[in-house]
Amino acid sequence: MSRTPRTYWAAGTAVLLALLFAAAATVAAASGDPDPADRTPALHSADAGFARDMAVHHQQAVEMSFVVRDRTQDEAVRSLAYDIANTQANQRGMLLGWLDLWGLPKVVAGEPPMSWMAPSEGSDGHDRHGGSDAGGTGDAAGGSGGHAAAKPGALMSGMATKEEIARLGAASGRDAEVLYLQLMTDHHVGGVAMARGCAEQCVTPAERDLARGMVEAQQSELTLMADMLKQRGAAPRG
Repeated sequence: MSRTPRTYWAAGTAVLLALLFAAAATVAAASGDPDPADRTPALHSADAGFARDMAVHHQQAVEMSFVVRDRTQDEAVRSLAYDIANTQANQRGMLLGWLDLWGLPKVVAGEPPMSWMAPSEGSDGHDRHGGSDAGGTGDAAGGSGGHAAAKPGALMSGMATKEEIARLGAASGRDAEVLYLQLMTDHHVGGVAMARGCAEQCVTPAERDLARGMVEAQQSELTLMADMLKQRGAAPRG
C-alpha cells in the first residue's frame, strides 16, 4: 500500500515551528523580551499538562509500533508502524524539550492524567470543536472532547492496557496486524481529543500549532487504518 508524504506534512511543519519557537524563546530570555508568548507556562497549565501527558501517550504508540514490527512481515503495516514510531518519537522529544526549556518537571506527583483538559461549560462529553478550530475533520476521532475517561487498566484515554500490550507481543501475522490497527485506532482517538484540547487551551503558539498538526496527521491515519482493517476482514473496536 502506498503512503503519501502529505499525511505527515502538518505534523512536520509543526515540529519545525516548534524548533523555531524554542530558539526564539532562548534569545528572548537572554534579551529580557517581555513578549507574553515567551512567558514560561505555569506548572499546572494546559501547556505543561499537555506536554507531560502527550509525551507519555506517544511513548506507548512508539512501543506498540516496535512490537508489531517484529510480529508481522506485512510491508503496509510495518511501514505504518515505522511512520508512527518516527513521528511520535520526534514529537515526544519536542514536548519534553519544552518542559526542559520552561524549567518544569516531566512528572508531577499527585497530578491526575489529563486533568488540564477542562471541559467547556455545559459540555455533555461530546466534541465541542467540530474539528475546525484544531484543524481536524469532524467526527473521525469519535467525537470526543474534554476530559475523556480512560478504560479500566489504561493510564489515559485511548491507551492500551498492559494485558493488551502483552497480547500484541504474543500475536503474529494477521492477528498481530489486526490487533495493532485496533489498538492504534483507539490510541489515536484519545490522542486527537487531547490535541484538540491543547489547540483550544494552550497559550504557547508553537505548541498549539504542533497540536493542530497532530490532529490532522492522526485523522489521516485513522482513515488509513480503517481501510487496512477492512482489507483484513476486521473493523475498529468502536
